[in-house]
Amino acid sequence: MRTLSVAALQTKPVAHDLEGSWQLFAEQVRAAAQLVPGLQLVVVPELLLAAEAPLLRGRPGWTAEAAVPVPGPLTDRICALAVETGLWLVPGSLFERTEDGTVHNTAIAVSPAGEIVARYRKIFPWQPYEDTAPGDEFVVFDIPGVARVGLAICYDGSFPETVRQLAWLGAEVILQPTLTTTRDREMELVCARANAWTNQVYVVNVNAADPAGVGGSVIVDPEGIVRQQAGTGEEILVDVLDLDAVSRVRRFGSSGLNRPWAQLARYGERIALPMYGGTFRTPDWMAKE
Repeated sequence: MRTLSVAALQTKPVAHDLEGSWQLFAEQVRAAAQLVPGLQLVVVPELLLAAEAPLLRGRPGWTAEAAVPVPGPLTDRICALAVETGLWLVPGSLFERTEDGTVHNTAIAVSPAGEIVARYRKIFPWQPYEDTAPGDEFVVFDIPGVARVGLAICYDGSFPETVRQLAWLGAEVILQPTLTTTRDREMELVCARANAWTNQVYVVNVNAADPAGVGGSVIVDPEGIVRQQAGTGEEILVDVLDLDAVSRVRRFGSSGLNRPWAQLARYGERIALPMYGGTFRTPDWMAKE
């Protein structure tokens, strides 16, 4: 039996206070580790450690001011916290400044050994409002013996290609740090369920709490069923994800009926996809039936 114990912390940064936001994050991770026996992974909202302010309190130049190198001093602190707590950490996302000065909205995954095992640069920034440069690569990582995990950030979930590609790469769980401050949160929840169901994966979408965001964090199972949904304030969603359920649903179908991956594997290679200039190719983890 493969299980992953996760805590999604619906919290908020200390606006425009990088050190204060770090202290809050570290305190809450330590509290979660003490609160939940057997906890394996903690994920928090997008740009928590970048100390983003609520929508109407933003200030010009903050993205550049908050940007950090990856790896660098901030990620060193995150890695040390992972070692201290023995947890996998997905600390939302950071403003990452590259050597040439480009700034990306970047999510990382850190192992309990204190290693950065994945770095994902948001491919679909919320344009024109988000001024970071888009990334160009979908990213998954393995929790050995448990699951393959895909990373997505907020607006990425509005593009079906994102979770479909991550699932094609073998992801069974999608971690999606989010910072949504607007009423289109309802549409994001529709997307979270649709992405989970059509790709037969877990989706953990953790939004910021009021007033930084509008909350509504969710954990959705591989059949598109919402296991948990938060309100608007600070909350912790704790769940133990049964990864064998992903295998079951992909083999027998959602509600015992629908098997989209099996159908794509059967004859997807014959379907022309003009938008992408090719056809569907069966993923390595799935044999044709």
